[in-house]
Amino acid sequence: MLSTFSFGNEAEILDVKVSKYDDTYTFSVKILHADSGWEHYVNKYEVLDKDGNVIATRTLLHPHENEQPFTRSLRGVHIQGTDIVYLSANDSVDGYSKLYEGRLP
Repeated sequence: MLSTFSFGNEAEILDVKVSKYDDTYTFSVKILHADSGWEHYVNKYEVLDKDGNVIATRTLLHPHENEQPFTRSLRGVHIQGTDIVYLSANDSVDGYSKLYEGRLP
């Protein structure tokens, strides 16, 4: 569904699974990053529309130093009028990863 690239110290989205339930979507996003403690870790990922507007954010409340890669889900996302979304992970030092384009089921 998504392209995967490697960007050095940036967070890397390895896999995304999207499920539809009634009129909402659930995103399960697998992320790889060299979290090194509270000073440098992936602190969120976002689902964006084609214009770059944030549709939904999954905040990550702690580093995942001993769990790499890790997968976190975001449920209840309402998306209308498109079947294409973009995802980006953010780390507390390097900022946002490149955009990853995905198609909704």
